[in-house]
Amino acid sequence: MDNVTIETKADALSGSFDIVGRQEAQDAALAALRGEVEEVKGRLEKVSRAAARPMLAGAGIVSGPEVKGFVDGYLRSGRETELKSLSSAVGADGGFAVPQEIDAMIARRMVEISPIRAVANVVKTGTSGFRRLISTGGTASGWVSETGARPETASPKLAEIVPPMGELYANPSATQAMLDDAAFDLEGWLANEIASEFARAEGAAFINGTGANQPKGFLAATTSVAGDDARAFGSLQFIGSGNAAGFDAAPEAKLIDLVCQLKAPLRQGAVWVMNSTTLATVRKLKTADGAFLWQPGMVEGQPDRLLGYAVIEAEDMPNVAANQFPIAFGNFKAGYLIAERRQTSILRDPYTNKPYVQFYATRRVGGQVMDSDAIKLLKIAA
Repeated sequence: MDNVTIETKADALSGSFDIVGRQEAQDAALAALRGEVEEVKGRLEKVSRAAARPMLAGAGIVSGPEVKGFVDGYLRSGRETELKSLSSAVGADGGFAVPQEIDAMIARRMVEISPIRAVANVVKTGTSGFRRLISTGGTASGWVSETGARPETASPKLAEIVPPMGELYANPSATQAMLDDAAFDLEGWLANEIASEFARAEGAAFINGTGANQPKGFLAATTSVAGDDARAFGSLQFIGSGNAAGFDAAPEAKLIDLVCQLKAPLRQGAVWVMNSTTLATVRKLKTADGAFLWQPGMVEGQPDRLLGYAVIEAEDMPNVAANQFPIAFGNFKAGYLIAERRQTSILRDPYTNKPYVQFYATRRVGGQVMDSDAIKLLKIAA
């Protein structure tokens, strides 16, 4: 019995040692875990501090071998040998096609700046001879009985759209010291400079372009007071303001008429286009009960509205004056076509204007009214 009692006490004592050992092991594991957590926090703080620093060149885009060779080899140093093996390179005399990542930066910036490009129908093409067929009259149809004969329907009427094209160019300059600075965001700077010049030039052409080596603007199209059923294809309908020098006594009625002249399906996505001077006049217009026609955007980023439709400010639209078209209303996605070559080409020129290095960028762009029923104009006329 005594032996049994001694063994029982020894087993209990041994068990208590095991509990202490397990507790110490658990404490050590918790301490190690705390150390790992602190290490992770330290790494996150380093990443956060690095993200707050200015971006180095190329940090704004996904940089692959093509982009690196183009930026570091050609744009910074002028080494053409690094580009001749790339599939996107073209002849050195005409410049080199920029990588898709940089071209996408230019395209996004152009959409932000160019008002008509942001709402029009933009297509990419690999040739300057772009053509599109437009149906001007739907195929005839009818009703028949279950067993009745199905007579042949009439053929649809088609019109060919060939937007006039021209070569759009920009020529930004930089010093060699800027190019040698590794912290200089060359891609971002170049994309912004090219897009700003392109957007300024094409913004004017999409509205007032003559069609001679440039797009044909929608205000350069023929105009008529006839409705959609009687007007020739390609001619835009306009409504007179009722006053030879400005708006009449009830300008809000003319704006409502302009909206209702557009077919109901085309009003989905329709916008107003006018410059800021005309906009200042329109913002003051009121209804008979004193309410403003203008409705400011209620949410940040939401466009201001006139009679429920978004307003696009295009400074190349004419001011309110006799025989001018200061206001356009329509669905430009259906009404105006922009065709452009897929990529921008850049030629590095360090010789013409020393000590500056010029970047001669070109892109072929065309434009023309596509569906003349989709755009309506307000003319200052009695």
